[in-house]
Amino acid sequence: MRAFTRAVSSRIAQCQLTHLSRVPIDAARAATQHAAYEKALRDAGLEVIRLPDLDDDPDAVFVEDTAILLGGHAILTRPGAPSRIGEVESTAAGLKDHFEMHRITSGHVDGGDVLRIGKRLYVGLSTRTDQAGIEALDAIAGRLGYAVIAAATGACLHLKTGATLAAENVLLYDPRAIDAAQFEDVEALAVEEPAAANCVRAGKSVIIPAGNPQSADNLRKRGLEIVEVDVSELQKAEAGVTCMSLIAERS
Repeated sequence: MRAFTRAVSSRIAQCQLTHLSRVPIDAARAATQHAAYEKALRDAGLEVIRLPDLDDDPDAVFVEDTAILLGGHAILTRPGAPSRIGEVESTAAGLKDHFEMHRITSGHVDGGDVLRIGKRLYVGLSTRTDQAGIEALDAIAGRLGYAVIAAATGACLHLKTGATLAAENVLLYDPRAIDAAQFEDVEALAVEEPAAANCVRAGKSVIIPAGNPQSADNLRKRGLEIVEVDVSELQKAEAGVTCMSLIAERS
């Protein structure tokens, strides 16, 4: 497996915010935490590949929003925040030697709103993803054998802020933000600590944000190998652990 990442911008304190009030962000501390996050991916057996730096783009570290990886294919998105549109070309440059490329050209889709469960892509309607974008994604992903399904979201930035897979058929979700009944063929586990609903499956490990002890303990009791990473400085920019990488299996 591979994880594509990008360095933290020195301007991260100027990031886009939707649900949080702006507070100071220490860019150096955020970069240190991001390095530890990349180490956790490597320790889980993933090859970490850095995309080109974009120091003038405050949100550039959140690479998940700029592409959707499906086997040997990469679908370049159209982020809903106008300030982030330029990040996509850099992502394209970093992925072109690894994937067959496709591009969404109408509407808006953030990759953080796309949750893949088997051959289904659930796409959250959010402040960053609209119906036109979902239809454009459907036109591409449908040809690749994926069903695209619109999903409802509540008070969360992206669908995957409030729901992610911890195992092949185990869905972690925040019941305050996401209705788990809309997802098929999964065992839905509600989390009491909202940040724990966003996790990264990395090899045999599940990476979750540090500071969610109840959720970490419950998941370990289920036999999952839980790795906790401190992303507290990045969380000030509305980050989750999924948003800082594009995870791909080798095709």
